[in-house]
Amino acid sequence: MSSDKTMLKKYYDSGFKVTPEYRATLPDMQNQATPENGTAIPILQVGMSNFRLPLRYVRREGENSVLETAVTGTISLDAEHKGINMSRIMRIFYEFKDESFTLDTLAKILKQYVAELGSRRAQLRLDFNYPLLQRSLRSDLCGYQYYACAYEGILENGELTLFVTFDFVYSSACPCSAELAEHARQTRKILGIPHSQRSKARIKAKIVPAAAETLRIEDLQEHCLNALHTETQVMVRREDEQAFAEMNGAYYKFVEDAARLLYTEFDKDERVCDFQIVCAHLESLHSHDAVAVLNKGVPGGFQSGFSDFRSLIC
Repeated sequence: MSSDKTMLKKYYDSGFKVTPEYRATLPDMQNQATPENGTAIPILQVGMSNFRLPLRYVRREGENSVLETAVTGTISLDAEHKGINMSRIMRIFYEFKDESFTLDTLAKILKQYVAELGSRRAQLRLDFNYPLLQRSLRSDLCGYQYYACAYEGILENGELTLFVTFDFVYSSACPCSAELAEHARQTRKILGIPHSQRSKARIKAKIVPAAAETLRIEDLQEHCLNALHTETQVMVRREDEQAFAEMNGAYYKFVEDAARLLYTEFDKDERVCDFQIVCAHLESLHSHDAVAVLNKGVPGGFQSGFSDFRSLIC
């Protein structure tokens, strides 16, 4: 064996051209008939995560925004197959890279995954930060607010399921603290400052497939703003800071209130057939956070709770 190694050239042949005949001689471990290692059982998801590229997203006004996107694409694998050709997950996706993306685009890619990779189930997730121009409360300044979003699709045995995940950052002023501060002012003429904190709501909405072409990120942002009002601000002058203090006084809320207000707003949208709402208030009074989770409650819909509250720290 050592003598064979001494005969190998330590050289990269930049001029070597691969012919179809040469490619046919290359070993293909993924397509062996049976796995060599581990128990031969089916795998729910196998594929590639976090490959990045710029994609064009359709805005509600009809124009496009090009946004860096992290893509996760997976398919299911039957027990009798050893593995998949991982690079085909990315190569198939790249065939769609110049399209204008909506949820409908995910459906097309998923169908191609199933057809070309011979799987009964395919799943695709796009994570991106979506910019919207926000106008200040009183000074008429403008700045870009960015929203963490994800489009997700699952095609299983011919049935398509579509989701949008949307994060909304807002201020939550504590009603109890506000009343106690006012009590101190009225009864003892002591200045008290109610506590408020940066907070985050995460909405995972299941979208009616027929409405996939009409729902936009702007719609989700408006639902959250209509429900909670106290979105964090981008551009602020003194008059805006005063306005924000007044707004927090007008719309103070416990974390339970925030979750229920969001429920009321999203329940009105017929394009959203199911949803889960998670809220986290990153307490300035306590050294821990206040959290709330609720599901819409449709039969066969979201049933489980939520445990990754650390991902809501903002």
